[in-house]
Parts: sequence; structure tokens; C-alpha cells
Amino acid sequence: MTKLTGIHAVREALASGRALERVVVAHGRHGERIEEIIALARSRGVPVRFENREQLDRLAESAHHQGVVALAAAKGALALEELLARTRRPGLIVLLDGVEDPRNLGAIVRTALAAGAAGIVIPERRAAGLTDTVAQTAAGALEHLPVARVKNVARAMEELKAANFWLVGLDERATAPYTGIDYTASVALVLGGEGKGLHELTRKQCDWLVSIPTVGPVRSLNVSVAAGVVLFEVVRQRMGKAGAGQRKKK
Repeated sequence: MTKLTGIHAVREALASGRALERVVVAHGRHGERIEEIIALARSRGVPVRFENREQLDRLAESAHHQGVVALAAAKGALALEELLARTRRPGLIVLLDGVEDPRNLGAIVRTALAAGAAGIVIPERRAAGLTDTVAQTAAGALEHLPVARVKNVARAMEELKAANFWLVGLDERATAPYTGIDYTASVALVLGGEGKGLHELTRKQCDWLVSIPTVGPVRSLNVSVAAGVVLFEVVRQRMGKAGAGQRKKK
């Protein structure tokens, strides 16, 4: 990723509206210019993280960073409200609860676009961001699919429910098969991180929990593969409903 180091470079990038993945500030670094950068980043929706000086040295690959480093993003993120305002109904949104591998995120972006999703929602922390690796894996899809970044997944789920979305969580422990759900209304597909799956609070907030039946000794699928399986069940159901409607008109 492109790194911007130093107060002037980071401030100018923020002021120009450049898409940034995050701004990292050294613990204990204060002053009017640093506070201005923090306030500007937050007003732009850019995550701010605080790390010790040694970590910033490694990140910047130099000790000459004035206590602030910014990482450029491959694409700017939206607010969830903006994504919802753009979404036609019935909508399809993918909410990721802590997917950390940028290649998985890129693969999900590409598959979600192919399945007609309106966008993807990702958390600010403990998750892959919109890096160059994501863009490369998505193979152009990131340019076309809106991505919203949220501070709190639980609050985002509440907002989706308020917008009349049903929340369907994919969980290998669920007894209901993914094919048993009606996806023809507005749906948000909720997927957990690699190895960990859905967090407990996320599971509790889902309207349904479903699983993908598997055979053999390996029960769980890679999260990007699982996303593709369920997303194209949504496509199948919606195309079937549209086809049935056309036949009735004739």
C-alpha cells in the first residue's frame, strides 16, 4: 500500500479528500497539528489508530514520520446510510463480521457484484480494508461495487433491520439449510471471519441462521466460497420469481 508519512503529507491527503485506509498516530504524540489531523480524519470517516513509536517506525520503514502515518486505500468507503439510499428494492447487501484476509474480501467483492448485490458492509477494526490486494483480487469489481465502512457491526445490523432488511447469518452450527430461506425480499447476508465465524452478538441479531450442508471430514468452507454458494441461491430464487411473474402476465 502507498504510505504517506509526516504531518504535512497526511494533512494534505485528508484535505484533498484522497481515499485513505487509515491514519496511524504514535501514542503520546500531541499538539495542535496532530489534533487537527485526527479531527479531519474522523470528519472524513477515516479510521484513526494509535500505536507505539516502534510500530510506526516499522510501518513507515523509517523513524522520520513525525508520529503520523497514513495508508492510502484503493477506494473510498461510503457511510451505511448512503449505501442504503442507493439500494433498489428488493435489496441484497453483504455484511462481513471480521473478514481479515484481503484476498477473501476481494473474492467476495467480485462474487457479490456478479450476484447483483447493492454493496458490501465492512467494520473499521479487526477486518481487511480496501487495500491494493483487495482491488487486485476483485479484478475490477471494486470499481463498481459500493463498500460501506461502519464503526459498530451490531449498530449496522439494527440500521439494516430498520430499513426492512432480513438478516441471514451463515453459521456452520445452524441446523437450517441455506436453501430453506426465502431470499426474494430485501436481505443482508451476514458472514463471519476466517476460522472464528460470527461473533456471538452478531449471531443473536440475525433473523435466521443457516448452514451449507457438506459431506466428508471438512465441515466448513472458505468464507469467500460460502458467500458464493448463498449469493447464487439468492440469484436463483429471484430469477425464478421474475420468470414466474412473466409467465403469469402472458
